[in-house]
Amino acid sequence: MNVSYKPVIGISCGDLNGIGIELIIKTFSDARILEHCTPVIFGSNKVINFYRKSVPEINLNYQNIRELNRINPKQVNIVNCWEEDIIITPGQLNEAGGKYAVKSLHAAVEALKKNEIHGLVTAPIHKKNIQSADFNFTGHTPYLKHAFGAKDVAMILFAGDFRVALLTEHVPVSGIAGHITREAILSKLNILHESLQKDFGIEKPRIAVLGLNPHAGDEGLIGQEEETIIKPAIKDAKQNNQLVIGPYSADAFFARHQHSKFHAVLAMYHDQGLIPFKALASGEGVNFTAGLPVVRTSPDHGTAFDIAGKNKADESSFRTAVFECID
Repeated sequence: MNVSYKPVIGISCGDLNGIGIELIIKTFSDARILEHCTPVIFGSNKVINFYRKSVPEINLNYQNIRELNRINPKQVNIVNCWEEDIIITPGQLNEAGGKYAVKSLHAAVEALKKNEIHGLVTAPIHKKNIQSADFNFTGHTPYLKHAFGAKDVAMILFAGDFRVALLTEHVPVSGIAGHITREAILSKLNILHESLQKDFGIEKPRIAVLGLNPHAGDEGLIGQEEETIIKPAIKDAKQNNQLVIGPYSADAFFARHQHSKFHAVLAMYHDQGLIPFKALASGEGVNFTAGLPVVRTSPDHGTAFDIAGKNKADESSFRTAVFECID
């Protein structure tokens, strides 16, 4: 492969006290990945060196760069987004972990906007300590929606041919029903349908929609959302020439492996979709943000503070996220 044609993939470092840096070191220590992309890590070589001590058997070669026009396509590149020393406390939720995660993310997104990198892989952040006057989002997905001025986006978790999209993301359970609207469902279905065609190469996608209530409402006996909102939205999608079927009762749907008959599933809320996905995806799931004008992926897990700095983190999902971003 001619290195001049390799995509430049940006990496944000995530919470400095989580497993993100360890995942980055383990993934890019395999020099074979340089045959497929040129990695640019937005962070600090000091942080990288701190975590290299916890994985002494792994050797990561890199170069520091100040300007993105100095990227070396034959090496891992690190853009130092800050120069000050930071006290790193693996496994601890604190202000510094979130503050510098946001600095890394901001720098990577600015580079993505300027087309200085061709895709972005984000390491895990914690929803609480990233909050500030400059960052009042509940996660990467709403932040990226805002940063790129997208009307709507869809969080899609996928592993192979198993894909789950979410109607609502980080919403308290008590507030989920208030976010279930006909317009919101149709918007997500439109994004999901287009993404399956454009990003996953599926000419005629089949999409399943889950109900909100137990047993998908039992014809209105256990809640009215299926009858008054979800079914009409599915009808709207069908009128847009989309092959959409539902609503299905979530428990029976996954228990009977009906997801294997569809190209994607639209779940009504976070745990309804992600508990079965993570149980069935065997640790290699990838989070993809559909609806953006750019490519962003991430692993399907969080900061894992309980194992941070202990050389126990499995980089499988992160590595897969990198290759899916390249693809």
